[in-house]
Amino acid sequence: MKIAIVHDWLTVYAGAERVLEQMLVMYPQANLFSVCDFVPEGERGFLRGKTPRMTFIQRLPGARKRYRSYLPLMPLAIEQLDLSAYDLVLSSSHAVAKGVLTGPNQLHVSYVHSPIRYAWDLQHQYLRESGLDKGVKGWVAKWLLHKMRLWDARTANGVDQFVANSQFISRRIWKTYRREAAVVYPPVDVEAFVFREDKEDFYLTASRLVPYKRVSLIVEAFARMPDKRLKVIGDGPEREKIERIAFGHSNIELLGYQSADALVSHMGRARAFVFAAEEDFGIVPVEAQACGTPVIAFGRGGALESVHDLAEPEPTGLFFGEQSVSAIVQAVERFEREGRAAIQAEDCRRNAERFAPERFRKTLGELVEREWGAVRRR
Repeated sequence: MKIAIVHDWLTVYAGAERVLEQMLVMYPQANLFSVCDFVPEGERGFLRGKTPRMTFIQRLPGARKRYRSYLPLMPLAIEQLDLSAYDLVLSSSHAVAKGVLTGPNQLHVSYVHSPIRYAWDLQHQYLRESGLDKGVKGWVAKWLLHKMRLWDARTANGVDQFVANSQFISRRIWKTYRREAAVVYPPVDVEAFVFREDKEDFYLTASRLVPYKRVSLIVEAFARMPDKRLKVIGDGPEREKIERIAFGHSNIELLGYQSADALVSHMGRARAFVFAAEEDFGIVPVEAQACGTPVIAFGRGGALESVHDLAEPEPTGLFFGEQSVSAIVQAVERFEREGRAAIQAEDCRRNAERFAPERFRKTLGELVEREWGAVRRR
């Protein structure tokens, strides 16, 4: 069986690339395709020696730094990849990879991290945060996203089997494409996170400092709780705003970017990890649990599937119901009253192990085999 693996674009090693890495472990004989590839030489280990075949986007002016600005051309670009020689096409898609062209004798399984967020239900948030919600540029952006939606909906017909990274994304796929999706949770390198039972007197949050992560809400909440310490790991465009909120509050420590080893150390020692974003899945809360650390999370999105609330058997954290300062304050206070005694570090670790890479490979591999068997019986 000849196999092609298609990924949107290759620029960093993040959540989608961890999925791609495990696909390459599963199918070492596969050929890799991508819109563009700008991964630095020293960071290409996850590609496992593969040199992807790229589209014309790779050669466009300034693409290395501004590849996202060529999004309107990416549907055309992805359709120019000739995959007609392959039996199985496995796409890893959060933008355009699912739109590759395949024929009736090919099996196309698409692992969808999310339908294009900024084209569908998050369009208004995206335009607002990008300053494109008004004016001539705004109308151009809205028209382009309208065209992107039409293309995205049409190309869903070329996928034989959708796979979602969470029940949350499965529901989004149904809403967007009216297609059922199997759920295979993304891989988390649990073994890289050291289990630690004894905790220190501080809370932790760690993420890129961008608006939708809502780190500013967490910092503001702890500014109202001077008796509770917070450490913040991460950098990004919201750093100055967060620094202004934290100014004068000695209980809040902004650590900026930290190495992987430093992140693991802080996660293992933290009393609890605080997470205020609505994520498609959310790998970082699982990593915290792998360290034996409870999670205080916004009760929407993938966190509902990766964290067990206090009301459940063997809880690993608790949820707050809205993205607000007061809700976070109340959740931390509830954790102090009830959670610290009820949540065991071993339960957190055991829950995280559900998302180990070998489970991902086994579940996805069985699904692909089942679908390929159905193709052969046609």
